[in-house]
Amino acid sequence: MTIKEAQTAVDEWIKTYGVRYFSELTNMALLTEEVGELARIIARTYGDQSFKESDKNRNMADEMADILWVLLCLANQTGVDLTEAFNKNMEKKTSRDRERHIHNDKLRDPIA
Repeated sequence: MTIKEAQTAVDEWIKTYGVRYFSELTNMALLTEEVGELARIIARTYGDQSFKESDKNRNMADEMADILWVLLCLANQTGVDLTEAFNKNMEKKTSRDRERHIHNDKLRDPIA
């Protein structure tokens, strides 16, 4: 599925099952909430915290998909073509950072 197809699928789902989009402000709050849920899983999986009993059934992939869903909703609501935006962003990063990270000693493998 392309990004454009995903935007269309979300829009069709909203129109079929969701009645209407939540407001942009509500979706921004939901996006923040979903990012927090992913952060909690990552902190417990890769960080120093242990899982609470209520965290044990959380699914990292599902949380990432929740984030993508709300982001697609916001893009649809605000008229953003995420395919175009992503392509422009990749061009910007490539132009700006073409050699930046290659010459960053902090990113070099300490074993090499």
